[in-house]
Formats: sequence, C-alpha cells, structure tokens
Amino acid sequence: MNSFNKKFFYLITIQYLGYRFHGWQKQPDVKTLHLMVDRTFNFILEGKRFKSLASGRTDAMVSAEETAIELFLYEPLEDLEEFLRLFNTNLPQDIRALTIKEVDADFNIINTPKVKEYLYLFAFGDKFHPFCAAILTTILDDLDIDSMKRGAKLFEGQHYLKTYCYKPSDTGIYNREILTCEIVQNSIYTANFFPKQSYLLRVRGQGFMRNQIRLMMGTLIDLGKGKHTLEDIKASLEPDNTIKMDYIAPASGLILKQISFE
Repeated sequence: MNSFNKKFFYLITIQYLGYRFHGWQKQPDVKTLHLMVDRTFNFILEGKRFKSLASGRTDAMVSAEETAIELFLYEPLEDLEEFLRLFNTNLPQDIRALTIKEVDADFNIINTPKVKEYLYLFAFGDKFHPFCAAILTTILDDLDIDSMKRGAKLFEGQHYLKTYCYKPSDTGIYNREILTCEIVQNSIYTANFFPKQSYLLRVRGQGFMRNQIRLMMGTLIDLGKGKHTLEDIKASLEPDNTIKMDYIAPASGLILKQISFE
C-alpha cells in the first residue's frame, strides 16, 4: 500500500446477491465480486489509477446486505453523490452501492476493529419454491428447532473454536468471542414464494474464521436432526477436544447483514 503512494481515501458500503459469483476475491477465469467492482471503477474513473480493498472476503454464493470497501485514488472526487450515482448506474443489477464518504490516511479497512453480523436463513420439512435457493437453505428433514435454539446459545461468549474452522492450522488463534448467537423466526426476508415459516441464525462478532458460521450452522442442523447433542456442542468448544464437526451448511443461506467500524 505504501508503494502506491495513495493520497485520497474513500469508504464505500455496498450490498450484493452472491448467488452467481465465485466469492469476493479475484480468481482466474471465474466471475467474482471484486472483479466486477474493479471493472466498474476502471470504467467510471476513465482509466485513472486506483486500488480497492474490502473489509473481508465472502465465499462463493454468500450474499451481503452491507459490507465495505475502501477506494484509494491519486485525485480527489469532486462530487461524492454523483460518483455514487455513476457507480450504481454501471454496476450489474445484483450489486448496489449504498454510501460513500471520505476517510483519512489513518483509517485502515483491514485493521480497524469492526463488528460483523451474519444471518443464516433456512426452512425445513418440505421442498420449497426454487426461487428461494438464492438466499434460503432448505432442509428436507424435520428439525427440532427448540433444541437448535438452545444449541445456538452455547456459542455465545469466549470459546475455543478450532473445531469450527475449515482446515485449521496449528498456529491459528482459536480463542474467540461470539457476541450474539441465536436462532429466531425469520421476519426480515419475505416473498410470496417463501415458505410460511422460516428461521434465521444470527451471529455477531469481531472476527470469523474460514467457514466458521457455516460449520456452526451445520452442527446446529445435525443437532436438530438428532445426530448431535447439546453436550457434544459444549465439549466441542473446549480446548484440545477431538470432536469433529464436519457438516458445512450450504453457502447460499449465508448473508453478511451489517458491518460496524469501532
């Protein structure tokens, strides 16, 4: 970043439907969110040098109600609202910019402390309308929702979460705090093709590991099916446990709801 000698810094919040994208990070030969965002910047900035960084990555098919990117420029933007309008005009339909503001050089989108809130949307017990697939996971089996609600609460607080990291290393930081973890009835997302009853897992915290929330959700689904017990989850949160929780819930049910910089 220092070698780029950037002088002007802008924080932009965006939202997107991730269903047709291979996640945020640019990758060869696939369509990613960062690729589409940078293509749009390149077009509306008419080839001027820029760099963009995201506050974090999302996996393929994961959506976001609100996330943030930082735009670095050599020349200032004269009219932020006009730039936001132009950005939205040229973004694809499944990406929308929400806000833009100038920040100073001391702001670091990666290292500035932040709280993220994720939602995982699901329904169970039937085969539902195919249009649901983009943001809602269908579990065909019946689930014990009351047990899943109790299980979700077990994740709240400070715990050892290595079990809930995909391919963890021996040097990772696994003692982490989850501020909120609860399963509630979904009243946020509605559509005439949605099932009559759906639910969401709400998780808030400062940092999440690879596939952590999807592993937590997969564990809660298995709990709801009777494949795990509450005692299994309690034990999985203790240091040096050998319990394997390997069901990763489908990505398309996961939504980054909100990001708050401290």
